[in-house]
Amino acid sequence: MVRKAMAVLVVCVLMSAGGSAIAGGTWKPPGDTITRITGTQGDGFTVHRYDGSVDHLPTTSEATAECGEYAGRIRRVRCRTTVRTWYDDLAATKRAIRYARGRGTAA
Repeated sequence: MVRKAMAVLVVCVLMSAGGSAIAGGTWKPPGDTITRITGTQGDGFTVHRYDGSVDHLPTTSEATAECGEYAGRIRRVRCRTTVRTWYDDLAATKRAIRYARGRGTAA
């Protein structure tokens, strides 16, 4: 029941905010919108964007190893934490895109 109510609410908001343009197919996402993520943390991710640009990211271990170049211990720890968080978020985004496209949650 709650899901149906939320779905109706979302449709109403979209229609009142120009959802008819979205439904008509005239709306296009911003160019930097992520459309696909391939790869894994161990192999490195490849991020595909709507404008056609592609970013090839290093593996988690390579990115973490670069954190060792920082002079201070706190900066190294901060860098490693940022890398772990960022790569975990990429994996979650990859799962979310797959789920949204109806392919389940398998990685």
